[in-house]
Amino acid sequence: MKPAAFTYHRARTVAGAVGLLAELGEEAELIAGGQSLVAMMNFRLARPEHLVDIGAVPGLDHIRLDGSGLRIGALVTHHAVETADLDPGFAVVRDTMRWIGHLPIRTRGTVGGSLAHADATAEWCLLAVLLDAGIVAEGPGGRRTIPAAGMFHGPFTTALDADEMIVEVAFPRPAPHAAVTEFAERRGDFAIVAAGVDIALSADGSRVHGGRVVLGGVAPVPLRVPAAEAVLARGDLAGPDLFAECAATAAAAIDPRGDATGSAHYRRALTRTLVARACEEALSR
Repeated sequence: MKPAAFTYHRARTVAGAVGLLAELGEEAELIAGGQSLVAMMNFRLARPEHLVDIGAVPGLDHIRLDGSGLRIGALVTHHAVETADLDPGFAVVRDTMRWIGHLPIRTRGTVGGSLAHADATAEWCLLAVLLDAGIVAEGPGGRRTIPAAGMFHGPFTTALDADEMIVEVAFPRPAPHAAVTEFAERRGDFAIVAAGVDIALSADGSRVHGGRVVLGGVAPVPLRVPAAEAVLARGDLAGPDLFAECAATAAAAIDPRGDATGSAHYRRALTRTLVARACEEALSR
């Protein structure tokens, strides 16, 4: 299929893009890599009257570590992160990129586009919630930082205003013992379930005294699981028994919907397997 007719605009600056969004209203969409939006347009699931191309906007392609953490520009591609020489504390960000589609998609798709698209199984959305990221957006009133916990409101729905664009995502703290894993029917497909774990270890590495568990594909948005996090917070010895209990607790705590890719029971079973696997991988770091 072909997309519905639209008017194409090319922005040269962030201010120019924001100005176009304000002028054109809610019928305008930003496009950068286009790996999500173009497919939706081709199936007529999205019919924007105006496309604002930000692919040539300068200053949004940085990967920078400073005193405030790891900062990644909105136009950085998944593959650029995948091949970046990141600090070991942020290795989970780099390693998660392998789960995103296929290489051609990773070489065109962008960080900002994935976050703005807000797919319930998107790896960037899960990472943002797992690592307590801040999404930096710019609009006519200037810049603001949206906490990841308040960014995603539902499938393809975010806290962004219609005249705002993402310029950067900031990860404020290293996560040396974090991991993301997922399962799809075929390599490169959207995940049926994804699991991210960030565990806090004692000084000698023998005990887990806290952590965060986030799931994708079991709710309309990336879902933290407080019950599973409470298991990790008890101070127990790190190892298979603790991780199996955490995983079983996570599976019991969710209420996923079934669809063509799997029943609710199947998603709970995947959750149990993937959370345990993510915990083991996080510990091995």
